[in-house]
Amino acid sequence: MKHKLISAMLCMTLATSCVDMDIAPKNIVTSESLLSNESGMDIYMARLYSNMPWEDFKYLSQWGLNFNGWLNAIGIDGTGEAMNRDGICRAFTGEDNAYWGKAFELLRDANYLIENLPKYQGSYAEITYNHYLGEAYYVRATVFYAMARRFGGIPLVTKVIQYPGDGNLEVPRASEEETWNQVLADYDKAIELMMPGSPKSGYSNKYVALAFKSEAMLYAGSVAKYNETVTGRLTGLGAKTGVRVIGFDESRWQEASKKYFTEAYKAASEVIKSGVYSLYKKKWAANDPEAQYQNMVDMFSDLSNNPENIYVKEYAYPTSTHAYDSYNLPLTFKAPLNCGVCPTADFVELFDGFDRYPDGTLKVTTGNSSTEGNYVMYDSPMDYYKNAEPRLRAYVIFPGDMFKGKEIEIYAGVYTGSTPIKPLLSDYSYGSATTKYNHLSAYKEKPKTLYLSPKSEDQQEIVTLPDGSTMKAAGQNGPFYEDGGSAMTGLLARKWLNPDPAFVPREGNSAQPFILMRYAEVLLTYAEAKIELGEIDDTVIEAINQVRRRKDVMMPPAKITMSVDELRSLVRYERTVELALEGHRLFDIHRWGIAEEVLSGYMLGKRKKANWYDPVIPSFSDAGKPVYPDERIFNSLGYATFDPDKNSLWFIPQNEIDRNPLLQEETEDDDDDW
Repeated sequence: MKHKLISAMLCMTLATSCVDMDIAPKNIVTSESLLSNESGMDIYMARLYSNMPWEDFKYLSQWGLNFNGWLNAIGIDGTGEAMNRDGICRAFTGEDNAYWGKAFELLRDANYLIENLPKYQGSYAEITYNHYLGEAYYVRATVFYAMARRFGGIPLVTKVIQYPGDGNLEVPRASEEETWNQVLADYDKAIELMMPGSPKSGYSNKYVALAFKSEAMLYAGSVAKYNETVTGRLTGLGAKTGVRVIGFDESRWQEASKKYFTEAYKAASEVIKSGVYSLYKKKWAANDPEAQYQNMVDMFSDLSNNPENIYVKEYAYPTSTHAYDSYNLPLTFKAPLNCGVCPTADFVELFDGFDRYPDGTLKVTTGNSSTEGNYVMYDSPMDYYKNAEPRLRAYVIFPGDMFKGKEIEIYAGVYTGSTPIKPLLSDYSYGSATTKYNHLSAYKEKPKTLYLSPKSEDQQEIVTLPDGSTMKAAGQNGPFYEDGGSAMTGLLARKWLNPDPAFVPREGNSAQPFILMRYAEVLLTYAEAKIELGEIDDTVIEAINQVRRRKDVMMPPAKITMSVDELRSLVRYERTVELALEGHRLFDIHRWGIAEEVLSGYMLGKRKKANWYDPVIPSFSDAGKPVYPDERIFNSLGYATFDPDKNSLWFIPQNEIDRNPLLQEETEDDDDDW
């Protein structure tokens, strides 16, 4: 049969040998069919934007840019924002799926558009043609930016490489300075060409490009300046090229950092002066914490004339969805998987509205430390958070808080002994971490007075209180020590979850948007860039205070009389809390050169200090009175060491180096391959 089929095909070929074979098959999409009309360009732009390197719902920090959103969780990269049920919470030093091959695929698409769209310029109005060309430069700038903050100097592929026509395909890495200069040039070209308003939903515009330029240049200025302060002065040369692919030359870093910070604040200033954007305050009201809390909750789901949103990744059911809810809802809602983002005590400590010990940690006893005095007893778990900053509540579900019309029950045990209750352990240091509550006589011996969270929800022990009433040993949402799908830290993330009670999550049916750029970030970028330049004026103070005033908290405003160091600390703090759980924290830590300090230490604990489980998980005493002991019930500690020489930038995949030896680099200090 095979022989007959080949013979028949050969006869057909011979019989039609005089037919013009240059006619394109009707099922082949040509450049002309895409680039010569707006309908085709919509398809081309959809391809570009679907592959953009954004850390949104389709990204997981350890695994990298896989574009699938499997087990997506935000803030679990070891920075202290949150923990994760799957253990993906180390101070990660790279992405399992390095952003390399996909980057060059998208660069090829952008370069192809830049090179070929001029052939069809006559098909468009001038403003439309310029905008499409600007989009290509914007995409290329964003790809280079995403690569630069991961790898430093990269191959600057700015044209379509023809294979096999171009011969040598081994493109060397440019210097880190040349790379950031290319990012700057491409954003500037995009800004020059793009319309001031997006021509269609999902497209970018001049102000989107300006905002992302300001972010990229703030990053560039920071690494130029603060890489010099990293242990060993972070720098490295190409093994075969001698190009400084990591860091800046000693004679160049000061000038380069000044240049980039200047570009950052000028770009941010254009966005601010445009008057197009403002902070979201639709439900905000002065001196009304409930209104301020609701305002912050709504800001992340309200797409209707939201003045703060500069660029949003939109989703739509059923054609374009994600699965954030199905992995991260409280256990109460029985999603396929639960509790994927569990904020930490470290995170809570960043915010205002809590009593504190002299060392600044959260206060849970009447003494001056967690081992002194008696536990403070409350009428309900939420009383501990009654004065918490409204935006913290907008980001986090507290024990006993309401979500989607239900009370979220979280507690880790019941104590039926006498009151007042003194701390059950005398040492909460890491050295005694193996001494846990389940080792205490109150738990092991009779009469038993300490009942602890079980392994899982279906093993709940019923506790009889002295008054004859009963309650479970742990809350409905845990924590349960062998069930990572519970509230491991006593807190759950609220930010990004769909708050609609009628919404029933399944894997792949969530459609809430992800805000990639908002006006608050632009204000803070403007302030930080000018502070780094030492150019302190009223505009800097106003930019910081605009963001702070929306919180209406008892935090002192920025003042013109503050020193550069004071204002730098203030704007970094404000960025950390305002943009929390939005995918910025890890990259901020890297660009500020503080990763060695922040990302080293015990992974399930406050860095080198106290336990992450302390003190946000309540336990109950007799008569149902909750207390907040320093929990050491079932945490497992792990230690991470951040090596600035190896971890500040991430390794290029070895298979890429094998294909292109010009990528091989070495540090100046130890000649290790980079």
